[in-house]
Amino acid sequence: MPGTDSDRPKATSISSAISKAAVALLSEYTGRGPTEARTYIKEDLIIVVLYDTLTSEERATVRSGGGDLVLSARQAFQKAMRPELIATVERFSGRSTSACMSHNHLDPDIVVESFVLAPRTNGAAVGRP
Repeated sequence: MPGTDSDRPKATSISSAISKAAVALLSEYTGRGPTEARTYIKEDLIIVVLYDTLTSEERATVRSGGGDLVLSARQAFQKAMRPELIATVERFSGRSTSACMSHNHLDPDIVVESFVLAPRTNGAAVGRP
């Protein structure tokens, strides 16, 4: 559910707030957060790109040929985190989410979380009052 105006930061910090929340969630679920995160907001789309996300155990599993196992585990983490990720995006953007998609890439180690926002009801752009 979208947050109220008082819950949301100003437009200049929405991307940063979403990035920080995504890093914290990934850290909570996997025991290690990414070293870098960037959030891009364009009209009805929010993209969160997380870099260097794998744990040392996951990296070792990938090196020994277990990339598919790591990807399966990551997909399970993302499925479990999805409600909290969506709630975060909705709180900071003030918009409902129509769809959330996750993708992992092992080399380089990058995760992308994509959010398609529901149509605007008042015509205001993301981050604008």
